Amino acid sequence: MSKHKLFLLRHGEGAWNKENRFCSWVDQKLSEDGVKEARDCGRLLKEQGYKFDLVFTSILSRSIQTAWLVLEAMGQEWVQVVKTWRLNERHYGSLIGLNRAEMALQHGEEKVKLWRRSYDIAPPVIDESHPYFHEIYNDRRYNTCDVPKENLPRAESLKEVLDRLLPYWDSTVVPEIMKGRTVLISAHGNSCRALLKHLEGISDEDIAGVTLPTGIPVLLELDENLKPVKPRQLLGDQAKIQAAIKKVEDQGKALPST
Repeated sequence: MSKHKLFLLRHGEGAWNKENRFCSWVDQKLSEDGVKEARDCGRLLKEQGYKFDLVFTSILSRSIQTAWLVLEAMGQEWVQVVKTWRLNERHYGSLIGLNRAEMALQHGEEKVKLWRRSYDIAPPVIDESHPYFHEIYNDRRYNTCDVPKENLPRAESLKEVLDRLLPYWDSTVVPEIMKGRTVLISAHGNSCRALLKHLEGISDEDIAGVTLPTGIPVLLELDENLKPVKPRQLLGDQAKIQAAIKKVEDQGKALPST
């Protein structure tokens, strides 16, 4: 029997989503389409009668902005928003800023899929010569983390995302859910996928096939032990959702030469 409802949301489209680039820890605002996605998501949740008691986000602007827009559209701006680096997008290391389709052309689609979707393979680490290294590590938001800045990731596999996310989930999010509070996690494709893997017991192999489009809320109905009582539900127009999933899956494919 369903005792708890948990909502996961990959932020609305960002500027680099549109350009098909690895954004990761580079801070980007939502694109115009991303703002619309977030507002549409909020309106849908309001129409379906959902009410949130608490929202968790990463410390990246696109995640926070999405939460704000969703709450505004729901008329629930007063709901507390808690931010943590542990919900940040996966750190894509030296791949940050690169175009996925161009990389597929250079390295092959299988290699790019491995970097994007495998569970325990991390991309090459970022170093100080990378054009976005200082922009990321000199950003004062990372002074607020519960680990020293020099211990923050330089690249991550999905497994490492789950490893840094789980302590926060167990210590901070779970107690709120167990109090009967309805929680929204407005985060990123990979932090949401990592959490889904944990909650649904998805295998290391099968997680590669789990795709979350931007701006589509995912409803998880959980029992008293926070085990799913039914399959996850992606809320909204199912035909549009399937088209959005295909769009995400096609991002790692090489563009046809012209």
